[in-house]
This record gives sequence, C-alpha cells and structure tokens, in this order.
Amino acid sequence: MMSTIDLRSDTVTKPTDEMRKAMAEAKVGDDVYGEDPTVIELEQLAAEITGHEAALFVCSGTMGNLVSLLTHCNRGEGVVLGFKSHIYNNEGGGLSALGGLVPLCVNDDQGIPDHNEILSYCRDENVHYTPAKLLCLENTHNACGGIAISPDRFSSVVDLARSKGLLVHLDGARIFNAAIAWGVEPKTYTEIVDSVQFCLSKGLGAPIGSLICGKRDYINRAKHWRKRVGGGLRQAGVIAAAGLIALNNYADLKYDHEKAKVLKDILKNGGVKVVDVFKPTNMVYFDLNDDVDVIQLANSCKRRGLLFNPTFPRVRLVTHRDVTFEDVEMAAKIILEELS
Repeated sequence: MMSTIDLRSDTVTKPTDEMRKAMAEAKVGDDVYGEDPTVIELEQLAAEITGHEAALFVCSGTMGNLVSLLTHCNRGEGVVLGFKSHIYNNEGGGLSALGGLVPLCVNDDQGIPDHNEILSYCRDENVHYTPAKLLCLENTHNACGGIAISPDRFSSVVDLARSKGLLVHLDGARIFNAAIAWGVEPKTYTEIVDSVQFCLSKGLGAPIGSLICGKRDYINRAKHWRKRVGGGLRQAGVIAAAGLIALNNYADLKYDHEKAKVLKDILKNGGVKVVDVFKPTNMVYFDLNDDVDVIQLANSCKRRGLLFNPTFPRVRLVTHRDVTFEDVEMAAKIILEELS
C-alpha cells in the first residue's frame, strides 16, 4: 500500500503511542467544577511557560481567540488586526457575529503592522469613531509565509499599543515555532501581552485543544465566556493528558523547521518560485504560473501519495512531526516532476 505524505497542515498529526497511553490512564474529574486534576496540571504548566498567572483549556484555537476577544471587549468596540490575520480571515467572523466587535483592519504584509498602521486607529475620542480597545497580533504569521516575528519588533509594537491605551492579544497558535526560530523562551513574547492563545493540536501534535493564558482575573472572566459559547468541559483530562506530553516536548519543533528548509531548497533549486521569508518556520509557500491548473496538479500529486491544499496562485506546504526528511525529499521530487 502506498504511503501518504500529508503536507496540508500540521493539524493532521496523529497522537503518539505515548499520548494514547497517557490518555487511557489519565486522572479525570469534572472540569466545569474545576475538579479535573490533569486539566489543572496542564493549565498550570501553560501559565508557567508563558509567564502568566493562570490559563484556561479550550477546545480549539478559534475558540481560544474568540473567548479571548469577548473577554477583553464589549459590543461596539474596535479590534485592530491584520488584513491577513487568521482571526479576520479564517474564524468565521466570530468576533462580529457573536461579540458585536468591529474589526479595524491594518496592513500586515510583513507579518506585523508597523507603528503608523496602528496609530491610524488610535484617534481622539469622537462620537463618529469606533473606539479601538484591543490590538491582535499573530506569531508565527500563517498567511505571511509562516514568518516568525523577531522579539524586538514584536515588543516595540506591544509597547506602542500600551502607550496608546490598547490591550494586546496574541494569536500564538504556533508561538513555540516562533520562539524556536529566534532561539528564545516562549515567554519572551507571551509575558508582555495581556492574553495569548496557543494551540496544542498543530505542530505540538496533540489531537485537540488550546490554552488561553493571562492574569487570574482575566481567566476567571474567560471561563464565563467559554461557558457562554458552549465550551464547558467535563472529564477533559483524557485529552489534556496528550496536551501535557505535547507541551513538554515543544523543543522538537526545530526538526519541522529543518524539514521545511530541505523542502524549500530542493524546490527552489528545481526552479520553483518559492516565497522567501526572512525567518521561516515549518511552512513553505510557492507561486504557480498562470497556466498551471492547481486542481489538476494537486490530483496528480495525490495519486502519487502527496497531499496539499490546492490554492491558487500560492500553494502552502506544512511540515510536521508525522513527515520525515525522506518524505519531504520525495514530496519535492513529485512536485518538480508534475510541474515539468
């Protein structure tokens, strides 16, 4: 049987044998009552790693971002965020549909808005303007090539936001990738923001779950919003157990970065128009010529055991724990042959 090389996303990873064993043996309780010992352990570890007082286990990154924004803002208040951000483009418009929040969009082509972009919404109080309450940042930034924003650049934007009275939320779905790319601790980014959401189910490889981290009072209020959006959990230690293993092994993400570099170099040397990113992580983007049928290309590759999402004109490939160095070399070979 032909094996499959799945580069659609790092969300496709399967739980390891160690995770499955931990899940089967997990100590559990009712988390709504705050009685699940494994969830408590996971939340405490997340808070410690991110440099915050407390954390809250939620079902997904989208839920984590939504609950975070609803906890920070009231209806009619403005959220400054990038045109290319995941929150704006890929989370169903939840901030507006469920929170009545107004997206105040800025250019984030470089992965993070520059100071002037943010200042454009830091206006004097005026009955005609939506008051800006919160700045949302994303690191790594998915749609900008999986770029890892530098600690200096990140902190300068956070400092500016604070000087203008804005709260700051970090969509850190892949924040551990950013930390590894720059050789810093995750809290270099996370402890300077008011809240952070990160995913266990992407490169970290757990089957489900995300964490929101912040001050204790903030997390207590976030629990209310988690309940309101239907996210109350019961014996969640069964899934939190896998998250503990994932979080304790985040340093292994460096191998995904190395695999992505191998993939990028082979494609680029083969003449593919690979997108160059200043500080790449586990994503490789490349552009297709106008005469290429991306559906046909994806189907041809699929028949040879390679999966990727058929987006045009830019294709994304994502490396993760469940693909090997040999897999990415084969993936590059298949793409080059199908494009020739």
